[in-house]
Amino acid sequence: MATTIRKELVIAVHNKIVASTDFNVYNVATKRYEFQKKTILNDESLTLIERKEAVKLLTVYYDYQKILYNEGTKRFCEQCQQDCFATLYCECCTRIYLKNHFSNWSSGNDYIDDLIQKCQLESLRPDKIIEWIPYNNLQNIKYITKGGCSEIYSANWIDGPYIEWNCDEQQLKRLGTQKVILKTLKNVDNANKNWFDKVRFFFKNYS
Repeated sequence: MATTIRKELVIAVHNKIVASTDFNVYNVATKRYEFQKKTILNDESLTLIERKEAVKLLTVYYDYQKILYNEGTKRFCEQCQQDCFATLYCECCTRIYLKNHFSNWSSGNDYIDDLIQKCQLESLRPDKIIEWIPYNNLQNIKYITKGGCSEIYSANWIDGPYIEWNCDEQQLKRLGTQKVILKTLKNVDNANKNWFDKVRFFFKNYS
């Protein structure tokens, strides 16, 4: 019989421990991670499997912080033969995978393609990757309302976004069909460099 994980409790305990950490005492990412990990493993309100899930959540964020701020100890990835920061995945392998798939998609606009490709080559987490979604990958598109100069729609994204890196198969795995919100962009063909710079700034903050 499968053990049920109380996801809301796991997230609540994780968030509480992270929020209560004294950054003046644990002023280095590695020290914070080890302290928070130890605290989670000693939390008796969680089952053993729930503690492991909470530690996984903590490690995902720790990996992200190491890559973002270029700090902490690197490890050698036997797959791509490069040094990487992440422990649950390899950011180098992820970027190589994305680069190898550049020829499999196109928005039809060279500037947009270049923008997305640059963001993918700087991606920090498998679940925070900017993608081009082909129209054929959207179902049940429904008009919602008009906001400002744009029209808003809802749709189902077939397969959904990337969610994690599979080290054994050396590929990104998707979450599955997800409901998404679409916003129309007018005059993209006439967009200037300033417009693309703003979009890239938004993308970098997201990823």
